[in-house]
Amino acid sequence: MTRPITAGVDGSQESVAALSWAAREAVRRGLALRVVHAWRAQPQEAPEARIAGDADGQAEWVRSAVDEAVGTVTERHPELDVSTDIVQGPAVDTLLAAAADAELLVLGSRGHGRIVGFLLGSVGQQVIAGAARPVLLVRAGDEPSAEATGREIVVGQQGDPEDSADALRFAFETAAARGATVRVVRAWTLPPVFAYSPGSLKLLDEAGGLEPYERKSLAAAVRPWRDRFPGVPVEEHVEMGSAAQVLLSVAGTAQLMVVGRRAHRTAVGARIGSVAHGMLHHADCPVAVVP
Repeated sequence: MTRPITAGVDGSQESVAALSWAAREAVRRGLALRVVHAWRAQPQEAPEARIAGDADGQAEWVRSAVDEAVGTVTERHPELDVSTDIVQGPAVDTLLAAAADAELLVLGSRGHGRIVGFLLGSVGQQVIAGAARPVLLVRAGDEPSAEATGREIVVGQQGDPEDSADALRFAFETAAARGATVRVVRAWTLPPVFAYSPGSLKLLDEAGGLEPYERKSLAAAVRPWRDRFPGVPVEEHVEMGSAAQVLLSVAGTAQLMVVGRRAHRTAVGARIGSVAHGMLHHADCPVAVVP
């Protein structure tokens, strides 16, 4: 089954930018574009009701707003296969269902603070933490020029090769569609003395030290993807520091940041990992979070 690129829209500038990004990516990959909007009828005292009237009037108002946004995309990309779903129901459930059937779910994000639009409050965190497919966040100021040749796709790698395989796959597939370079980043820190075991000390000794060991580990993780995508240029980047700090240090020249997701369930709801959290709030480029 061929999955579409899906964009969640809610009328905000951020979601309009997300829709534009999703349309360009769908054209590049030769995929359909699905546009999803979730809404609930508002009580008569709500601002939306004062503007649009009863539930039927609100539904028509929503449809007109979505059609206007989609019309801009179809004018720009007349060859694109576009479908629209307007769903009356909870945003989280709607977006999670849309993500399950998508190659990629694209949403708007403000960053540098609270995530807004579909990502207001806990909604975005629940979607990112619970989505079965990659979720990509786009800022309101995102422009096609940011995807120009020379700007890299940056992806974080950690642990054993299989730990970041899905994030690496996404990064290489996207780079192949764009003719871009992939910069694979592995950050490392000095472990506490008690973390060393006889086995790990032997591996470090064979590698020649901590940094050579990290470089060999990164090379091993990247090798299958170099073989699978021989036309994609690759830069292997190993640096001492926290993963979030190292990734942000190279984000300035990135057209896209790709990070893996480790979701945690707590008493107050879903929590994504600190690295993904840091990228979503502080990276200037679009950020893809890959489960």
